[in-house]
Amino acid sequence: MIRFERKNMVLAAAAAGLIVVGGVAGLALARFGSGGASPVAAAAGEREVLYWYDPMTPGQRFDKPGKSPFMDMQLVPRYADEESGAAAGVRIDPALVQNLGVRFATVRSGTLEGDLTASAVVDYNERDVAVVQARAGGFVQRVYARAPGDVIAAGAPLADLLVPDWGGAQIEYLAVRRTDDAALIGAARQRLVLLGMPESLIAAVERSGRPRTTVTIVSPISGAIRTLGVRAGMSVPAGLTLAEINGLSTVWLNAAVPEALAGQLRVGRSVDVTLAAFPGERMTGRLTALLPEVTGDSRTLTARVELRNPGGRLRPGMFGQITFGGSSTPALLVPSEAVIRTGQRNLVMLAGEGGRYQPAEVRVGREAGGQTEILAGLRDGERVVASGQFLFDSEASLSGVTARSLEQARAQSGSESAAPTPARVPASTPAPAYRASGRVQSLQGRSITLAHGPVPALQWPAMTMTFVVADAVPLGGVSVGDQVDFGFDMVGGKATIRSLTRREADQ
Repeated sequence: MIRFERKNMVLAAAAAGLIVVGGVAGLALARFGSGGASPVAAAAGEREVLYWYDPMTPGQRFDKPGKSPFMDMQLVPRYADEESGAAAGVRIDPALVQNLGVRFATVRSGTLEGDLTASAVVDYNERDVAVVQARAGGFVQRVYARAPGDVIAAGAPLADLLVPDWGGAQIEYLAVRRTDDAALIGAARQRLVLLGMPESLIAAVERSGRPRTTVTIVSPISGAIRTLGVRAGMSVPAGLTLAEINGLSTVWLNAAVPEALAGQLRVGRSVDVTLAAFPGERMTGRLTALLPEVTGDSRTLTARVELRNPGGRLRPGMFGQITFGGSSTPALLVPSEAVIRTGQRNLVMLAGEGGRYQPAEVRVGREAGGQTEILAGLRDGERVVASGQFLFDSEASLSGVTARSLEQARAQSGSESAAPTPARVPASTPAPAYRASGRVQSLQGRSITLAHGPVPALQWPAMTMTFVVADAVPLGGVSVGDQVDFGFDMVGGKATIRSLTRREADQ
């Protein structure tokens, strides 16, 4: 029995030793087969990494992993097998698109209406204002129950003013009149005028032969009292403003016109006006001014229209609508809501096949009736996202998907412009506006990343950034690491290289 147990212990120890040896041998074989790397690392190593990028700033590319210089996060690799997918756009689950209720629109050729409408508010005509002042110091003896907002006629009394200083001058004038000396009489009468007496008061003194030191202040025009600063019993110095009267024979309509459409307006043109207070009635006014200041919050320009106001029916504060007539023109159109305006460039989200979406840069023109004119960047028949496009654009940015540039769109369409009005596109390419030198960091199609020096004209420091290379600029012979001189323009908020010259090694 003891021998049997001892034999079992020996067999168990031998088996354990074989397991250990087998494990070591298996680990050695695994390391030998994988070149010293773990299976996970080997699987990962099979995918070629093109570059690393920060998802928050996908336009900047890096040649090695690490932390992002922009955000406190690790850089994300872009693999070679993902590059074709990135070029085709980001893929969104069709079920999610349906749940979001996303709407699509087709780019089409159509007619853009020339009429431009804008909301307007009736206001006083600030050019038709009369200021009533005291011509001499005195005391207010009587007021005529006026108040701001009252509509009065021309010649309506406002207040009776007692001016003691006028009494002595009027007595002297009456005495001189009895001398029959024309020169003295003329000089004495001129003195009364210089003291501020109105012609009507001097004539009354001449007719009655008695001095009159009380004068009635009247309104010189008909209109509404804007301000009234006179009360019974108060003393007034010479030059004090007693009232301001605003005429109502004409009024202004101030319309808020979008900044992008202000270039279509011309001062002096006739406009059609409709007011909510008088439905069905159309009036005609004249555009008299485009105010020089743009409202910062709404980015609108104020257009001022002058309108006749017979009978005083139009009251300041009324709402109306102004229609600026214009000619209709053919254009390539998309819904205005489909355009993403970033401030530096305009984008739309292209809907491709297989549930893929890609941002595309566009150049926009006029806008009317909820439609926007596309001057470049799209072709007739392409589908764009009309609602929820900001979600698609955010997903494309996080995935590092680059937008289709205007040059790429022209290359795909085989024409210089996607719009049916090619006269808007210049026939010749102007000289580059900015010049700099740099070293090529990477080349991706018609995009080139350069580590360039400062650009004083744009107040740019030395930095590394990606440029779009125009189709007319050859890239043959240029490779990563070359030192180049280049000229570029800012097109749609994007730096576009117009000339590129490789420096020789001895330079």
